[in-house]
Amino acid sequence: MRRLIAGLSLLATFCAYARAADNDVTLAVISSTQSMATYLATERGYFRDAGLNVTFEEIATSANAMAMVATNKVQVAEGGFAVSYFNAVAQGLPIIMALERGSTPIFHSLVVRPDLKDKIRTVADLKGRSIALGAPATILTYEIGKVLESAGLRFSDIEVKYIPFESTAAAMANGSIDVALAVPPYGALMVEQGIGSFLLDPDDYVRPTPYGTNAYFANTDWLRDRPEIAKKLFVALARGARDSCQAYHHGAIRKLALDLLMKNQSRPESARAILERVPWQARDINGRFNPESVLDIQDWFLKEGFIKTKLPVGRLVSTEYSDHVAKELGSFEVENRASTLKGCR
Repeated sequence: MRRLIAGLSLLATFCAYARAADNDVTLAVISSTQSMATYLATERGYFRDAGLNVTFEEIATSANAMAMVATNKVQVAEGGFAVSYFNAVAQGLPIIMALERGSTPIFHSLVVRPDLKDKIRTVADLKGRSIALGAPATILTYEIGKVLESAGLRFSDIEVKYIPFESTAAAMANGSIDVALAVPPYGALMVEQGIGSFLLDPDDYVRPTPYGTNAYFANTDWLRDRPEIAKKLFVALARGARDSCQAYHHGAIRKLALDLLMKNQSRPESARAILERVPWQARDINGRFNPESVLDIQDWFLKEGFIKTKLPVGRLVSTEYSDHVAKELGSFEVENRASTLKGCR
């Protein structure tokens, strides 16, 4: 009898542990303004409210995340659309873009070295110039490619230098690059400091729109095995995203959002002053993708030789979780009705 009781006790302990483990989720996080939704979801207890135990793994780029998600080391990873994702799916790895986390308007900027501003005035003037991108084979590659196409140029018509965003200003100042494709707040910082001169906004050139740049990548085996946990996670993240949209539109939560951004990321204090004034990238309030845009991104990567396989949109993105978010969270209203910013509505 004692052995039976002991055995039942051990079984009960194991079952309790298994139930707890079911609620464990590891999320890979990239240091960017788009992570604001994750910071807000954590700070405001949305994961806790959903009964989830979420731990975080910091990564540098979405390329780093592909193997981690595919092997279920992390169940979900933040990141930008990248060549590595399309190649991972083509190889049959268990990964999919489950929810959007960033789309136009994106407020990126093409910034020119001040001593060249009279020589580089149009897209055509970019031919043969050195242009800094934050990383290779990312959505920024597509973005600059679409800009170049407007003047009949190809990606091969420029000299690309891969420089981290935080190091671009120094490269611009010492003359080692001619142009930089910058994300907020780095472009605005360079212009304000006199290191760069604004040339153009890629939002005016990239079509079709809205065009997505960021996603939550998820392990498809985990999605299949833990469907309810996955739905709870994405609803919690979408609640954080809606809060970040209120901050984007200068709602009451903007100060908290910026506090969390500065607390969780290594940024110069001057960056906060810029972020308080300028908009950052928008997103879809329900995390929906634009299928036409996803396919155009794939087509461009294919045309330029970055990928070899064309896949159907249903294998690249899921609509299940954005549909669930829309049903669970309902309509969204911008708190600051005076905001004229597009996106995040």
